[in-house]
Amino acid sequence: MEQKIVILHGFTADEAVAIMKAVKTTVPGAADVAVATSTETSLNWKLSYLVEHIAEEHRQFREMRTRQATKG
Repeated sequence: MEQKIVILHGFTADEAVAIMKAVKTTVPGAADVAVATSTETSLNWKLSYLVEHIAEEHRQFREMRTRQATKG
């Protein structure tokens, strides 16, 4: 898998947003980096499954943003 992923755990919502913004503004090619926070459910998943899940959500989100940008 080629997808770059950052998984955050134990941060407040404000801290997570600050970290996400820092990643997006300082890492070259950051638009391709998926950033996610852990959940009670995801903590029980195998890492490989979690990475696949996050990568798929990131792909869908980017496709949605592309469709929205071309509409308007």
